[in-house]
Amino acid sequence: MHKGNFTRNPSRCESVVEIEFIGSNPFDKHKDIAVTKLIFALLATSFMMAPAAQAAATAPTSTSPTAPAKGVLRVKSAFGLDETIARLKADIAAKGIKFFAEIDQSQLGAAANIAIRPSKLILFGNPPLGVQFLSANPYSGLDWPVRMLILEEADGSISVAWTDFAYVADRYSITDRTAQFAMASEVAASIASSATK
Repeated sequence: MHKGNFTRNPSRCESVVEIEFIGSNPFDKHKDIAVTKLIFALLATSFMMAPAAQAAATAPTSTSPTAPAKGVLRVKSAFGLDETIARLKADIAAKGIKFFAEIDQSQLGAAANIAIRPSKLILFGNPPLGVQFLSANPYSGLDWPVRMLILEEADGSISVAWTDFAYVADRYSITDRTAQFAMASEVAASIASSATK
């Protein structure tokens, strides 16, 4: 007969096995052998998984692929990060659209000792158009002004991403601003295209 206790500490990737065999009943011999084999199989598995778990925990986030996101449109830029941003800002200005801010997310990450790939967020908008969304549903202010994310992908390419205005309309149940959403979609796509030519 045996008493056993198996514990695993996932945060330290280690296992502890405590087995106490009591008596020596010959009928329990096969059962004890089977239990012992099971325990050793569990130990072997945990030792094989430990390096992979540690590697995953310490892998830099800067090499992870960009996750897909619902309602996000994306184009590949033909230029580097800084040139892409310069082209987007120039096109925003040429269209007479108000530029609000540029946020360097990778710089914020560095200040927090978290490494991420180069990433900048720009905010811009045309108040006479965008405020119409706010008048239909004030919570749409979570998505206006327009935000465009310019980021370096894992392969070194640069992407320009923004929220699809059809998704914004659906998210906030705005059904009476179809022409305005169509215009906003067209303008955002036009601005993003300035980084592709």
